[in-house]
Amino acid sequence: MEKIKKLWSKLWFRIVSIVLAVIILLSTVFVITLFSVWGNEIYTISSFKHLQNRNDANNEGSVYSMNLKGGFYLDKFRKQGGVSSDTELIGFITKNITKGLIKVNISESDVNCSAFTAVTPSNDVLFARNYDFDKTNVCITISNNPGKGRYKSFATVDLNYVGMDTEKDVSGLMNKLTCIAAAYTPLDGINEMGLSCGIFMSYQGEDYSLNSSGTVATDQKNAEKDNFTSTTMLRMILDYCANVDEAVELISNYNLHDSAKSSFHYMIADATGKSAILEWLPADGGTDKTDNDGSARVLKVTYNTDEMYTGLRNADDFKYQWITNFIVSGHDSYYESNDDKPGWDRYEHIYNRLSTTNGTLENEDAAMKILSEVGRRTWNGGGGVTVHSVVYNLTKKTVMWVANENYDNKSACYQYSFKTGKLTTLEK
Repeated sequence: MEKIKKLWSKLWFRIVSIVLAVIILLSTVFVITLFSVWGNEIYTISSFKHLQNRNDANNEGSVYSMNLKGGFYLDKFRKQGGVSSDTELIGFITKNITKGLIKVNISESDVNCSAFTAVTPSNDVLFARNYDFDKTNVCITISNNPGKGRYKSFATVDLNYVGMDTEKDVSGLMNKLTCIAAAYTPLDGINEMGLSCGIFMSYQGEDYSLNSSGTVATDQKNAEKDNFTSTTMLRMILDYCANVDEAVELISNYNLHDSAKSSFHYMIADATGKSAILEWLPADGGTDKTDNDGSARVLKVTYNTDEMYTGLRNADDFKYQWITNFIVSGHDSYYESNDDKPGWDRYEHIYNRLSTTNGTLENEDAAMKILSEVGRRTWNGGGGVTVHSVVYNLTKKTVMWVANENYDNKSACYQYSFKTGKLTTLEK
């Protein structure tokens, strides 16, 4: 009997040992599989931080930051020829980033933004930009290891673009996982080479049957070209281009399909001081009222050295450039009058401020001051909010970023440097 007990005890011990070994093995395999499939996503989600609390009484959404790990499938996106609509982009993101678990939503928007380039007395090139909208949550996205052949970048994303509720904070694992899609929806940014870019509404066309704002999205259909949407174009510029010329070359090889059923134009600038405004206009000319076929538009690039600026600046000095929300190229023939140009008053104010010093500003604070003057809370009677203001130093590769027009609140003002890789508030 005693022998049977000992044998049973040994057998039980072996069974338990085997079961435990199998559990450990399966757990190890599960963890390895989990991280091989979701490793970058897990790291990215774990980096998601709440930086700035919302203030509903002052029409302020929350501010978040997120470090993007890996290449977020952009090489695959480019290899497949991109996408030709928001619906296709949602499909790509759902399949590759959220692994089919979550369907991302890309929302429409109606934004009024401003930007300009300037130079400091020490010849640092600055790119300053306001993102004007209503209360919304935004996320600063930092990509420090995008992969071979790609550049590190800093960008800002309106989380409304990926379906986050503007009236609530981002909470829960699934919502945070959805926010990884922000990699494909930057609104402005800078890369480690000192190339910066921004997106701006252009309000083209007057076909009110298409949407409530009457704007007609660019929707090119050249079968020989690959495709991208507005925000994916900005992502590709940040990741693959070192200067304005490379960006223009890349963009020229693609069909543009504007996102969110809106029409946009774009501004890019690099550390040499070269900048350009990118617009898509009817190939055979026309006016804002007749520009109602988004498929008939072609790319028009207006450089900061172009003849249209002759007489506005001293040609021997720094060639600054500025933009708001109307078409710049041939605008005197595209619109009937200045009253028809969205953002003309902000455009004129920025020009008047820059022209007095021929585009030279003392430092980033001086550039931020101009942005504050055309902020949405106070400009032209107020209404809405400038969700973020940012000044990119393209020479030093640094960032000064302010949330919700809190220019005097150092806890709402952030700085970033590619040299350190750290995002901190100005109060630290």
